[in-house]
Amino acid sequence: MINRIRDIRRQKGLTLADVAQRCAPPTTAQTIGRLETGMRQLSLTWMNRIAAALEVEPELLVKSTDSAAPSYVARLTAEGAEALAAPRDAILPATLGGPDGLVAMSIEMGAGEYRAGDQLWLRQHGPQDYPRLLNRDVLVPRPGGRFAFGRLIDRDDQRVAVLAPGAGTRQVVVESPAWIAVAEMLVRPL
Repeated sequence: MINRIRDIRRQKGLTLADVAQRCAPPTTAQTIGRLETGMRQLSLTWMNRIAAALEVEPELLVKSTDSAAPSYVARLTAEGAEALAAPRDAILPATLGGPDGLVAMSIEMGAGEYRAGDQLWLRQHGPQDYPRLLNRDVLVPRPGGRFAFGRLIDRDDQRVAVLAPGAGTRQVVVESPAWIAVAEMLVRPL
């Protein structure tokens, strides 16, 4: 089993000291750091304390080494959707069901109805599903490890056309994408 405390803590924007203070009873940042890195064994008691501090279910703190966890694959910036240097694990919202085909995109620069800090969850679909994805917000892989993100406005047997969010944007045409991920859930911090 692999410990996911660090990933969850970072996604929630918390420091080691923040988590240590939120524990009941409070502990030290060094102890949380040792638990994160595996220098100290994560007992059931510690798992429950840290899960409560992070406001997640305890089982989210551990994962099997062979499980296919959903991951962030892209981020939306001023230049459009960009691939991450390496995908990173994402915490799956309970309302989305199973992780099959799920990917996440972080919104770093607001565009259209999306705001900086948002998290967008998308589910991958194959070419047979493209006709029913028209007029939905999608993430489409492009050659060279890039992405197109926006409203799917047109498709034919070989191409899809995506209109990026925001006023005055131009459509991007992608030839024969292997998959298209359609937006299923927007997570917005308060």
